[in-house]
Amino acid sequence: MPSLKDLKNRIGSVKNTRKITKAMQMVAAAKLRRAQEAAEAARPFAERMTAVMSALAAGVGTGEGAPKLLAGNGRDQVHLLVVMTSERGLCGGFNSSIVKLARLKANELVTAGKTVKILTVGKKGREQLRRDWGQTFVGHVDMSEVKRVGYANAQGVAREVMAAFEAGEADVVTIFYNRFQSVISQIPTMQQVIPAKFETANVTALYDYEPSEEAILADLLPRGVATQIFTALLENGASEQGARMSAMDNATRNAGDMINKLTIQFNRSRQAAITKELIEIISGAEAL
Repeated sequence: MPSLKDLKNRIGSVKNTRKITKAMQMVAAAKLRRAQEAAEAARPFAERMTAVMSALAAGVGTGEGAPKLLAGNGRDQVHLLVVMTSERGLCGGFNSSIVKLARLKANELVTAGKTVKILTVGKKGREQLRRDWGQTFVGHVDMSEVKRVGYANAQGVAREVMAAFEAGEADVVTIFYNRFQSVISQIPTMQQVIPAKFETANVTALYDYEPSEEAILADLLPRGVATQIFTALLENGASEQGARMSAMDNATRNAGDMINKLTIQFNRSRQAAITKELIEIISGAEAL
């Protein structure tokens, strides 16, 4: 049974931990507001740009004149998986959920006889995937020095994946991230960005394009890839802060419960020690 000194030290240690988790929860809450606003502000632009490209793609089709980013290179053998996670931990199951989805996809592709390559964005995903899929790593994007995600960060990732596609090093590119829904809900998402995939467009109006639809689409598609990656990074940023806020709130509550239990144990142990001393004193007095 632990001594009174051990219990006192443990209570002090848990109290210090609770202060840290509470501070991290407050910091995450402050960051979450900015990250959530950025993610929600980017959604309308991304949705509208996707709708425009979808309408153009419906008119162009996937024939010989279609851009390669839309029609593909005619192969489906090498798949590049871009796994986007955080640089820091202590955010619950945020990173694990993304990595789990990426693992499922990678296993599915390998079972089908495809070649898998992995580009990691964020340190935590790389750490979790290194043991089983380290041999498939082809690159890493370090975001540890990025305080606020900008479009330039997304362009860097987009240039890397498009260069791999143009060089024939990847036939299909898929990104993995968490879509922010609420503080307690982040949705692991898998999205193919190359070749571009669009839902069937509901064309309600006819437009004449100048220059041609193919030329416009060829210019828009690289921007579309960067926009999708940028949106994913923003969604990930909001999801990370939401998950961290929730995780630190749970940790603070658990620390409080542990302090209460340890305090009860400490008081009982102290009471037992005092009772034992009183019995010894009374027994000694009666012996005299």
